[in-house]
Amino acid sequence: MKANHDLFKPITIGQLTLPNRVFMAPLTRSRSLAPGHIQTPLHVEYYSQRASAGLIITEATQISAQGQGYAWTPGIFTNEQIESWKPVNMAVHQLGGHIFNQIWHVGAISHNVFQPEGKNPVSSSEWTPQGQAFVGNYLPQGPMVAFPRAHQLTRDEIKKIIEDYKHAALSAMKAGFDGVEFHAANGYLIDQFLRDSVNKRTDEYGGSIENRLRLLIEVVEALSSVVDPSRIGVRLTPMGGPGGSFDSNPDAVYTAAAKALAKRGLAYLHVVRPNGHGGNAVDLDQANTIVAKMKNAFDGPFLVNGDFTPQEASLWISQGRADAVTFGRLFIANPDLPERIADNGPYNEPNRATFYGGTQVGYTDYPSRTEH
Repeated sequence: MKANHDLFKPITIGQLTLPNRVFMAPLTRSRSLAPGHIQTPLHVEYYSQRASAGLIITEATQISAQGQGYAWTPGIFTNEQIESWKPVNMAVHQLGGHIFNQIWHVGAISHNVFQPEGKNPVSSSEWTPQGQAFVGNYLPQGPMVAFPRAHQLTRDEIKKIIEDYKHAALSAMKAGFDGVEFHAANGYLIDQFLRDSVNKRTDEYGGSIENRLRLLIEVVEALSSVVDPSRIGVRLTPMGGPGGSFDSNPDAVYTAAAKALAKRGLAYLHVVRPNGHGGNAVDLDQANTIVAKMKNAFDGPFLVNGDFTPQEASLWISQGRADAVTFGRLFIANPDLPERIADNGPYNEPNRATFYGGTQVGYTDYPSRTEH
């Protein structure tokens, strides 16, 4: 029997029957071709190398020019972008794989250089994130520059963003994706509405937990009006992300979010277990408790992410704490990760220096076991 055999039980996600529960996490790699933010043959190779994942969730893909926050990230809102994703999806499907497109809007985690007409980024309220924006060579003083102060969205501007999400989801389906993952996590735009450290609004989008959840639910309802809900996943993170945002009561907010997403026929809920990547100490027991509360509140397939070893991932599945686990850095370095897990390794070590930007080095040149 395969090692970590609970990871290799088939799973049904929406209309899809997937061969294993070793999913590929969304991973920003900043290798799209500027200025059109399109995918290239390099992306075809990268994703097809990893087609043995039970499900691939793509790198975060902006729904509009306003939604961009990092250099060299892809889009899914122009015809050129749609066409550039088609060969990626075709290659993955030809190898028997399945792939969802993670659609995002970064909100305040951006810079004027990416914004239409050089305007300031937008958020739930006026807010200047901590840290720096990754602008690469878009500015001579790059690659890292201070975040500007974000503009508080008006109601009309919020309505426009909801329409952008709908357009992006339709574009993803035209490109041949099996579904979309709505990125409502990691301190980006939707999280900036959820978290009370950022959201200081006094209208129907601010104040109470119910109000701060409003945009999350409005986008889910908008997406469900144009794409079958069984092809829509949602990602949430109770803690973490760039910019230093937080909520004073994450247990209550994110459990309420999970409950509000239940009974909608969604493909899955994808939750990132709080971890210490941002340099902050995390109580793992507390982190796991929040995740458990969110699972109990949601009624569909439950995906988890966050420093899981294959052994721990298998244990969580066997204990019913998760239905599948998404792996990030392990999938960066091991294109044949499911096969390696089945054989208890060995595993390539990821090279952090090549995570963001660059060429095929550290992207498509990690060897499979047969290439050692």
